[in-house]
Amino acid sequence: MTNREREILRMASKNISQRSMASSLSCSRHYIAKVLLRAKELNLSWPLPADMSDPILVALLFPTSLAKSERHMPDYSHIDKEMRKSGVTLTVLWTEYCEACRLAGKIPFMFTQFCHYYRQYRLRQKATMHLERSPGEQVEVDWAGKTAFVRDPDTGKNLPAYLFVATLSYSQYTYVEAFYKRDLSAWINAHVRLFQFLGGVPKIVVPDNLKTGVTQADWYHPQIQRNYQAMAEHYDTVILPARPVTPKDKPNVEGNVGNIMTGILAKIRHIPCFSLEELNQLLWEKLDALNARPFQKKEGSRASWFQEEKEYLLPLPREPYQLASWKEATVQFNYHIALDCMHYSVPCEYIKQKVQVKYTGTTVEIFSKDLRLATHRRLYGPKGQYSTVLAHMPPEHQAYLEWDDKRFLSWALAIGPCTHKVVKGILDASKIKQQAFKSCMGLLKLADRYSKPLLEQAAQTALEFSKRPSYKTVHKILLAQVEDKHVKSDVQEDTHAFTRGAHYYGDER
Repeated sequence: MTNREREILRMASKNISQRSMASSLSCSRHYIAKVLLRAKELNLSWPLPADMSDPILVALLFPTSLAKSERHMPDYSHIDKEMRKSGVTLTVLWTEYCEACRLAGKIPFMFTQFCHYYRQYRLRQKATMHLERSPGEQVEVDWAGKTAFVRDPDTGKNLPAYLFVATLSYSQYTYVEAFYKRDLSAWINAHVRLFQFLGGVPKIVVPDNLKTGVTQADWYHPQIQRNYQAMAEHYDTVILPARPVTPKDKPNVEGNVGNIMTGILAKIRHIPCFSLEELNQLLWEKLDALNARPFQKKEGSRASWFQEEKEYLLPLPREPYQLASWKEATVQFNYHIALDCMHYSVPCEYIKQKVQVKYTGTTVEIFSKDLRLATHRRLYGPKGQYSTVLAHMPPEHQAYLEWDDKRFLSWALAIGPCTHKVVKGILDASKIKQQAFKSCMGLLKLADRYSKPLLEQAAQTALEFSKRPSYKTVHKILLAQVEDKHVKSDVQEDTHAFTRGAHYYGDER
């Protein structure tokens, strides 16, 4: 940029008015007059000597009586932190700076210079350096700021799903996966599936300073979470967290989060997903297109560059890392244990006993000492769900679950057509067939108590009075038939009883 003072002298030699110079150079006429007056005092005229640089010209025109080094330089890192606070301005901070200089016997900068050096400090903080990464060297990982949603099929409500995003620094090859939670289990499992997706392991993993992965953020000695460190050792990789509040340390994943928001989430926002598996399948389909999209400023795509980088990744171990947690639980009377407000069945013989529960992000295992009692898939979503194995239930509970309308009708037909018709009427009369199962069971059990012929006869009689007789109607008719049979039986027994004749009393004539 042309030095203003040099340009003022050049334009003045061409007899251009001060008003025109002020308009052209965006400065005041007072400043132009001051420059011309100082040049006249110093006998400076255009053209200037060839060895007179801009800094020398400014120093000649406006020599400062006090050098910069003699003034107290503010602590601009402290000033920058203070500027982030609500209500704090440079005027307030300059006033405090001047007061501190006065008390320390130091000379402060004027407000304009104070602001000038602060702007220079901010520009230096924004400076970036391009680092060339080697293939297979590092992967950057983070949680995306926005969430996706899974629609609950029972309630219709949207359940939030958080996106794990990872990007290889060399090829920009990207991975994304949705989780219901952003806890340690999800964080570890996301890395495990990331390495499976890549088919290898980068030498360095660069996460943010999230508490699930880094227990204490420090540039020189960060403390990695114990399980996270164990996972890194299992895969023979190294965790190097980014500096606190420094997104530039992982610029690739930060940039790809925006690509995922616009290139994936925006495109699937109107597509309902009713499970986490369904959402992830949709994300991976769109992710393939993102990785295959050509770069704008260089040849190839993320996918094509990854084919070169894949050869430099560390090999996967034989078995994937498994993060497991343990807790003790008591088997309740409903032969289930509770874990995170979800319920998992245990053989009913262990009711009221203490068991050990081992759980990961996908599996729940229940042990009694060293004996594994049950294995369940871990439940997510609305609280209060049950995972029940039929073999864990008492026999009478199993029998109840095995009943259905076809079995009741088959049983009734074996007794007789009238009984079958009555049972069918009871089932048809109920909006929910399970509500009629007890009535059907009670009706058919009457055959064991009174006999099949009597039940069939009672059902026939009931059908003469109603097209859809109830259990109570058939039961009353059956009781009446049995009572009537007993009365007739008593009468028959009286006809064969011992009868005293006239000879018993004797004839005394």
